Amino acid sequence: QVQLVESGGGLVQPGGSLRLSCSASRTIFSIYTMGWYRQAPGKQRELVATLTSNGYTNYGDSVKSRFTISRDNAKNTVNLQMNSLKPEDTAVYYCNARLNSISQYWGQGTQVTVSS
Repeated sequence: QVQLVESGGGLVQPGGSLRLSCSASRTIFSIYTMGWYRQAPGKQRELVATLTSNGYTNYGDSVKSRFTISRDNAKNTVNLQMNSLKPEDTAVYYCNARLNSISQYWGQGTQVTVSS
């Protein structure tokens, strides 16, 4: 059973920052593309950012220049640094590990709320 463990969600004011982390097993972390997706109430799950094992990144249009995804290879962890947060960033954020369309895994989700 593959387990992705997320942490770092919470409540933050507009313009603030949060950092999400997701840890995985060494096997998963070393070969899978790691990423973050989010789902707001009444909306479809959408891409936030992905990072391949080779270091290539991809960001959703709404978070480019504000969010940064990175890997900590020593800790088998992928991090999402979120800056200049907006109320529309409020959602449940899910960690994802994907090898292909057949082999992918999801974390349990962590709530991020941006509100004054």
